[in-house]
Amino acid sequence: MKITVNEALWDRAVRIILGIVLIYLGFGGVVAGGLGTALGILGFVPLLTGLVGWCPLYSLLRFSTK
Repeated sequence: MKITVNEALWDRAVRIILGIVLIYLGFGGVVAGGLGTALGILGFVPLLTGLVGWCPLYSLLRFSTK
């Protein structure tokens, strides 16, 4: 199975920034408790998809911003 890039450069940049912000909010102590932990963990999804350039949901829906 070949994974092809399905995210445009602007989409990848937005995802990386969003992921960093969510991780900072969750693990930086800005948001405390369970919600902070959830935000921190959730932040890894857009960060990783932005770094790789491939979104599994885009592939499932046959959508691409590239």
